[in-house]
Amino acid sequence: MSKKDKASYMCNEVSLLYPAQVVLPGVGKIHAVRVATFGAMKRGFDFVMALFLLTGLSPALLVIAVAIKIDSPGPVFFRQRRTGKNGKEFEILKFRSMVADNDIRDTSCEDKYTRLGEKLRKSSVDELPQLINVLKGEMSFIGPRPWVPEYYENMNATERERVSVRPGITGLAAAKGRNGLSVFEKIGYDLEYVRNYSLSQDVKVVVLTVGTVLTRKGASSNKKVIHNELDALKNRSGKRVAEE
Repeated sequence: MSKKDKASYMCNEVSLLYPAQVVLPGVGKIHAVRVATFGAMKRGFDFVMALFLLTGLSPALLVIAVAIKIDSPGPVFFRQRRTGKNGKEFEILKFRSMVADNDIRDTSCEDKYTRLGEKLRKSSVDELPQLINVLKGEMSFIGPRPWVPEYYENMNATERERVSVRPGITGLAAAKGRNGLSVFEKIGYDLEYVRNYSLSQDVKVVVLTVGTVLTRKGASSNKKVIHNELDALKNRSGKRVAEE
């Protein structure tokens, strides 16, 4: 069975049968110590690197901010509540790429990108303000992507292990195909990342991310993806409750 199949199987099948009792392989005292040790080292690197990049990129960030204001009316930043480490919520920052009156909850129409915003989105430059989130300790450069709270609310105990580390600007699931994966495959890859929390794993994610960004693998501007994923989680939860 491939890694992809194992990841999907763990989240989609095993958790259905044993929603509260599943224990991730290798998650014990030794794993906890390793996570804490590497996490502390990683936090130091994240802080220094985020400060360095924000300082070095500040002229470019300022130019982008001014361009956004000129291109369309509205704020420079897009702000949204996301689930962070251990389920604690925080406000994620992105450069605004959509028109000010875009309704992300309305699935009857596509997201309305501005002329500049479409370019920022395709190049992933809209993610750069998350360096501020990294500096503040709310995020890391690498880790499971932070999702809106509704995802966390509909996960079982096993799936919530994905938030046992800081969320990242990029992560294993994002590098493996982003929205080209099902929500259960994404969670599976996130759990794989948590179980193998290490420097070598982070290096692997960086290499994969470069290829994913360049080829735009799994990239999608369709907001229905989020709603479909939430529906999948809710329907799974509803089915489990009915069976019980």
